[in-house]
Amino acid sequence: MLNSIKTFFSKNLEPVADEAPDRSDASEKVDPIAVAACALLLELAHADEEFTDDEREHIESAMAHHFDLPNETVQEVIELAESERTRSVDLYQFTRLIADRYDLGQKMVLAEVMWRVVYADGELAKHETYLMRKISSLLDLKPGFLSEAKQRVANEVD
Repeated sequence: MLNSIKTFFSKNLEPVADEAPDRSDASEKVDPIAVAACALLLELAHADEEFTDDEREHIESAMAHHFDLPNETVQEVIELAESERTRSVDLYQFTRLIADRYDLGQKMVLAEVMWRVVYADGELAKHETYLMRKISSLLDLKPGFLSEAKQRVANEVD
């Protein structure tokens, strides 16, 4: 598994000039945290077997806002994250990267963004709640913090 993680980052997150001709600056690297966070958001969006336009718009907005990315880069990150998400056997490679680099405040912000994706379609599916608990556990985020983030988002939705 360690080799697949190394391959993921070396192959996709540090492209060389000939591998990324459509980028305006070939030396610019995609932020691995942005890809990992996006993969988690996409996993949540697909959890109920339906990826809605509202969920996609929320993910695009969150990526642009929280990672200060221009629209074309957001689309590249989403495509890369979707590709890696569908090829991965679990979420560990994504959650470990975030857990190692994010402090508690950043994890709380990410938890709120994840809950917003869950609530974007107006429904809370049972599997989405399970997946949120699983991801939060992998992020070393205590259940009380997860509940706080869920409550803040639920209050905004109501």
